[in-house]
Amino acid sequence: MKYLDEYRDPVLARRLLDELRRTATRPWRIMEVCGGQTHTLVRQGIDELLPARMRMIHGPGCPVCVTPLETLDRAMAIAARPGVILTSFGDMLRVPGTDTDLLSLRARGADVRVVYAPMDAVRLAAAHPDREVVFLAVGFETTAPANAMAVLHAARLGLANFSMLVSHVLVPPAMTALLDDPDCEVQAFLAAGHVCAVMGWTEYEPIAARYEVPVVVTGFEPLDLLEGILMAVRQLEEGRAEVENQYVRAVRRSGNTAAQDAVRRVFRVTDRAWRGIGALPDSGLELAEEYERFDAARRFDVGGLCPVEDPECIAGAILTGAKLPTDCAAYGTRCTPRHPLGAPMVSSEGTCAAFHAAGRTPTRSTA
Repeated sequence: MKYLDEYRDPVLARRLLDELRRTATRPWRIMEVCGGQTHTLVRQGIDELLPARMRMIHGPGCPVCVTPLETLDRAMAIAARPGVILTSFGDMLRVPGTDTDLLSLRARGADVRVVYAPMDAVRLAAAHPDREVVFLAVGFETTAPANAMAVLHAARLGLANFSMLVSHVLVPPAMTALLDDPDCEVQAFLAAGHVCAVMGWTEYEPIAARYEVPVVVTGFEPLDLLEGILMAVRQLEEGRAEVENQYVRAVRRSGNTAAQDAVRRVFRVTDRAWRGIGALPDSGLELAEEYERFDAARRFDVGGLCPVEDPECIAGAILTGAKLPTDCAAYGTRCTPRHPLGAPMVSSEGTCAAFHAAGRTPTRSTA
């Protein structure tokens, strides 16, 4: 495919791998933050082709996976109410809550719909003034601008029947929390290119300086990742800890300032719970006071919720990179994409889903 084949060239991939083997003298540990990058690494087998003892640690960069169980239970309680149309992206429908998932709820009669953009939910609200339309808004900084624009557009239209259940999370606080863990093995990061296309990389510069860890802004194709890994290893070998940009075709240091302005206008930073990880201070976004009328959590009183995680699921350890999916006793048996125990097995950016799709088994694990 034009504009993609050049980033999947096997000859260039072999050259990058050869250069990586010549450069690496120690068993470095590098975390790719983004779940999309994880899927490329695992699908292409890049993590298994690295120099001996060098390891990629798969990070918490799956927005579906880190959406807290309480938010999912709240979404289902709202969706079950008469007169409500609950909308979200397709991945969210099969993520297990405490007792069920949105897809099963839809099968029982709830009006749960897949949309491809938050603006689709705004259009639904305009077309159905007699219904309450709720958009389950999840994601990192990548999706926040589109969600902000949907709120602004709903405000301009004067829609009183549109709201968002917001569960946005931010990357830098998660990186800081990982690095503050005394058991952290991460020595360098590959930062998600799409997040940095929005936010730039100035937020990562204090992290690189404070913790003395290289951060390389990296794309999503095989050659992007191989070059990003090589750039990180070169920094490690030279004793440098800087922010570098591999994804030059899409990212600049300042990011997209118009998108940032929209996010700052509509949202404010708040503490946020991460599924499987726990509460992290200043790690999420919520609607600013001016737009609280669009907050579905305020609009719908669903009573007390008692979220309960499946005791077999080790999603938290997988999301922090402490364990691999193949370390889970339920992986591939009691937990599969058709019958997931946790979000990492069902999300298109989940580490468990990546391993399962690639046919990884415990005996073939990269541990």
